[in-house]
Amino acid sequence: MLGREQWEARGAVNAVDLEAEYNNRARVPEHPAIFERWQRDAAAFRAGHAKAELDLSYGGSERTKVDIFWSSPAREARIALFIHGGYWRALDKSLFSHLAAGANARGIAVAMPGYDLCPAVTLAVIIEEMREAAGWLWRRHHRRLMAAGHSAGGHLAACLVATDWAARDLPADLVTTGLSISGLFDLAPLVGISANEEMKLDAAEARRVSPLYWELPPSARALDAWVGGDESGEFLRASRSISQAWGGKGIATRYVPVAGANHFTVIDPLADAQSALTGRLVELTRAIA
Repeated sequence: MLGREQWEARGAVNAVDLEAEYNNRARVPEHPAIFERWQRDAAAFRAGHAKAELDLSYGGSERTKVDIFWSSPAREARIALFIHGGYWRALDKSLFSHLAAGANARGIAVAMPGYDLCPAVTLAVIIEEMREAAGWLWRRHHRRLMAAGHSAGGHLAACLVATDWAARDLPADLVTTGLSISGLFDLAPLVGISANEEMKLDAAEARRVSPLYWELPPSARALDAWVGGDESGEFLRASRSISQAWGGKGIATRYVPVAGANHFTVIDPLADAQSALTGRLVELTRAIA
């Protein structure tokens, strides 16, 4: 498996190799059927969830809304935030509603925020929108959050753990713990791939929005990095790298490759209350003081 420095040393073929490494839809040709299944299961879950609050506005745009799937009518549960993926430029929170089922069955509420997409906004704006969503949830419910997310959402979850909340006049420990699933944390390799036509990153901005390099606030406590065992070497490297880098800064980290899972099927177990992934999400959420 090649590290980023080795990729860069390969010169002219680097862009071609990185294009393949980061193109998950090409790596998983059956992804349209997976997306159709998600859409069907998510719609059925929303239709049957009498305790859900849908499309609550936390920001000023059409996409800056959040769905909250409560585990009981009392709405007293701890809250896990789940941020959807899509390379910061695609998909919608409504495609993932069913993934709240596992946590709900174990007494955890799940808030799923939407966000504006590239190229209409920058990654820096999306990061700020997720901070706004977390602050909005605090002001509404006065509960600390565990941040989880998939793919681009995994990157955003790590950004929340690494945020200085006290500087925003919010509790310093508003988000101290994260569960990233197939996340990316060093965005420098994305500068040369075709998806960057919409993300519009240059080298300096890619580093600025890469939580791998951020100074961590004293409140940061834990980050799990789960990734499909069948994903590309670069996605495996990303999760391993954040675990090593943040672990070296005193954060409790875990690197968990999931055997037999690709970039899309890796999140399916969140719909199952008895899965290891749901169990870990519940454990991290319950550990919040």
